[in-house]
Amino acid sequence: MPLFAVPSVKSNSLGLLAGLCAFLIWGFLVVFWHMLDAVAPFEILCYRIVFSFVSLLPVVMLTRRWAEVVSAFRNRRVALTMFASSCVVGLNWFLYIWAISTGQILETSLGYYTNPLMNVLFGFLFLRERPSRLQGIAILLACIGVLLSFLGHNQFPWLALSLAFTFALYGFIRKTVSVEALPGLFIETIVLIPFSLGWILWLYWNGEGFLCSPTVREGFLLFLAGPVTSLPLVMFAYAARHMRLMTLGLLQYISPTCTFFLGIFMFGETLNPAALVTFIFIWLALLLYTVESWRQTRHLPH
Repeated sequence: MPLFAVPSVKSNSLGLLAGLCAFLIWGFLVVFWHMLDAVAPFEILCYRIVFSFVSLLPVVMLTRRWAEVVSAFRNRRVALTMFASSCVVGLNWFLYIWAISTGQILETSLGYYTNPLMNVLFGFLFLRERPSRLQGIAILLACIGVLLSFLGHNQFPWLALSLAFTFALYGFIRKTVSVEALPGLFIETIVLIPFSLGWILWLYWNGEGFLCSPTVREGFLLFLAGPVTSLPLVMFAYAARHMRLMTLGLLQYISPTCTFFLGIFMFGETLNPAALVTFIFIWLALLLYTVESWRQTRHLPH
């Protein structure tokens, strides 16, 4: 299928369903990680990497993507680039898990709301992509929101910006190599798994960590950390190939919106005035960004 071809009604419907499921899973992952609050965040990250590898291996084999994995490792530039992307996505995963375990769920929501704007900023700074007037205003509004939060209440949303920055950096790095999402994530787990296994074994050697006092509940949840990482990615990859780009772009707001409401109504986080001001400016910025994306998509060839 050409990149901008109009999908059939059936494939469009299936793509929409896959996209909705992917973003809903990502949005509700905050509940999943919160259930593992008895396990240290970095240890959760290590198990997530290990079981992501385990869950992705059969998918890569069944979809016959192994040749792409081997080809990436044989190319020195691609291999080094994938090593860099592995480190960045690992940092992003850790920050997200740590934020949830420390009761900063609204910060994660703000971070992923900010991500599309951070992508535009990265394109301007590193790819010489000239933002449109509306995109420039959107970035300015986001910066004003962050600045007002800091000046008014001495609260700088460093965690939200770190999440947005690392995810945008990850996307930028991945854009420099022609490795698709599924084999790419599998390669990243291969790169990170030696460090993850090493940390798990080191904890066990020192009489610490989950393996020293395992429970069925936590063991099952840690095992599920792999599928809940890989499944939405597979769904998203399918959606990206079977639905319009604009629709997919709108769906990306489902995840931080779910997280936002879960943080307030399920986990009882307080939306203080400083955070509210920042969210309002980010939402206004995203409104402009979405309008501009819609305008640009209308002019794409069909």
